[in-house]
Amino acid sequence: MSYPWLEVVLNLPVFRSFTYANPAPEENLTGKRVEVRFGSRVLIGFVTAAREALPTDFPLSEKEIKPVLRVVDKEPLYGQDHVLLARWMSSFYLCSEGEALSAMLPSGKRESAGMGIDFGEESLASEAVELSAEQTAAIGGILSSPAPTYLYGVTGSGKTEVFLQAAESVLAQGKGVIYLVPEIALTHQVIDAVKERFGSRAAVLHSGLTGSRKLTEWMRIRRGEAKIVVGARSAVFAPLPDLGLVIIDEEHDGSYKSGNTPRYHARQVAMRRCADSGARLVMGSATPSLEAWHQIREGSITMYPLTRRLSGGAPPEIRVVSVGASGTALSDELVSELRAAFEAKRQSIIFLNRRGFSHYFRCATCGHELLCRNCSVPVTWHRSQGYMKCHYCGWQVQPPSQCPSCGSLDVGYAGFGTEFIEDEVRRTFPGMSVRRVDTDSLKKSDDLKDALEEFRQGKIDILLGTQMVAKGLNFPGVRLVGIALADTGLHMPDFRAAERTFALILQVAGRAGRFFPDGRVIIQTWSPGNPAIAFASRGDVEGFYEWELSQRRELGFPPFSRLIRLVFRSKDARVAEEGASGAAAIIGELLPKEAEILGPSECPISVIAGNSRHQILLRGPSIPPMARAVRIFLAEYRSPPKLHVEVDVDPVALL
Repeated sequence: MSYPWLEVVLNLPVFRSFTYANPAPEENLTGKRVEVRFGSRVLIGFVTAAREALPTDFPLSEKEIKPVLRVVDKEPLYGQDHVLLARWMSSFYLCSEGEALSAMLPSGKRESAGMGIDFGEESLASEAVELSAEQTAAIGGILSSPAPTYLYGVTGSGKTEVFLQAAESVLAQGKGVIYLVPEIALTHQVIDAVKERFGSRAAVLHSGLTGSRKLTEWMRIRRGEAKIVVGARSAVFAPLPDLGLVIIDEEHDGSYKSGNTPRYHARQVAMRRCADSGARLVMGSATPSLEAWHQIREGSITMYPLTRRLSGGAPPEIRVVSVGASGTALSDELVSELRAAFEAKRQSIIFLNRRGFSHYFRCATCGHELLCRNCSVPVTWHRSQGYMKCHYCGWQVQPPSQCPSCGSLDVGYAGFGTEFIEDEVRRTFPGMSVRRVDTDSLKKSDDLKDALEEFRQGKIDILLGTQMVAKGLNFPGVRLVGIALADTGLHMPDFRAAERTFALILQVAGRAGRFFPDGRVIIQTWSPGNPAIAFASRGDVEGFYEWELSQRRELGFPPFSRLIRLVFRSKDARVAEEGASGAAAIIGELLPKEAEILGPSECPISVIAGNSRHQILLRGPSIPPMARAVRIFLAEYRSPPKLHVEVDVDPVALL
């Protein structure tokens, strides 16, 4: 059979495929990457179909069709299932098929010489852990339910063991397993458990691998040499030949949503893959996303609870401390508990979701704040490095000695970051060993792993840091968790701010007392009466979700509506503003009557990296009618060359 014509899609925002001539017509190149000439450029394309003949209404003669310049791959990288998934992503996330395939596939041009990642010998599985009745019921439910299931359990209740034993059962049936974790760097313990349990049957896919190494792992998986894949968001695309189970650990985590085109959510893609392949889907968290909780309540997801800590621990005692207008980062209560933990030969974690020494520069005379010249956000004082820095674009400036606006010398710094807390802890407890972990203090790729290993071995008394200390860490020696300031994300102009704050507090608090029933948590806050903080301090998950759902229902926000966000950015503020206004007028004519447009308006962070940003939000009961309106707009709209349009379906943040 001859395949002279190839259908090729490109990693460009172009909603169509292109036909090229096959340099080897006897070979079906579907699933391979090819190098093609597109206009004046040479690009890598993805072959989605090979044709024996051109359509009768094809607009070009055979001689006018450009040939493929080069075939990149020896073996196909993807199959028809990935092509169909790309087609669905294109339709749902309003990207091109080429952009979707590009997000799925490793970028390496050739496999590395190695045989993939070394996981040691086969069958390194440790002795089977005896399960509780709740865990046994959960595994039975996961393996038998055609509907998605949810493992809802307090931190330390044995969710990982349930996931691993469910995976073992699926592997025994000859099927493959995808095990998703929020961020590889923060989940070494899960990866180590998978390696130990499954040996060379396991593969890891994550952004830290080189392109060629990732391609090697990808092909191991595709050939069936690896049957369980552990990885972050993009591992949801792993090319397992016979997918049987997808696990989404810490389902609530925002990192499962892509920040670049296509802005997919791994949970939605996993649901689609499982529906297409007949695979099981299980998610888990101590703090489910509100969308997942709502689906549990509605009955479309089956929940299995894990209610007790299996390692002898108990829920920690949580106390809320109002910090008022104090300039100190350590309240008397926190200092007392830090000292008590040290005297009991136990360890402490201090969490603050803010890097740097202090939060912002402020003039006491005129109130002037020093903002980044490229972004509409305050710059942060990094004392150890001697400059103020923007955490969005990286712009740096020496701190001024007087107010740039009014010339007053009555200037200073407000708020505090991890660097400030480290300074205060070291002064207050000179006899304790202290280690800060954030992106400023970690210079080499292994620094985080080394710091956590030292903490595990008891060489560090106080570990302090940002979200790096909040997720997935399981240390027997931790008695105290101090949340230096619970308010940092609470007052963001985003309808999910309360949900994120609540989840973060409970996740961080879950690090305390996992093995002993004496855990303590101190929550320092300016807003002790805020529902997110009040419910979190009581560990009342159901109470918070019911309260938050009532707020969302009243305001008409997800999960009681669906959103599509369009952001218009340009170096020229007027161009961005006019782009948003023009789009609102055009799309407004195309929307069904049950949907509405919110905006146009400036984004809450109105300037990033010198780009002005305006947005419109489409809100309605379902995505498809709104998506059709946006697709028509994108296909027919000719934006000015200086204007960039970003489309985000089901956005998780509105900043």
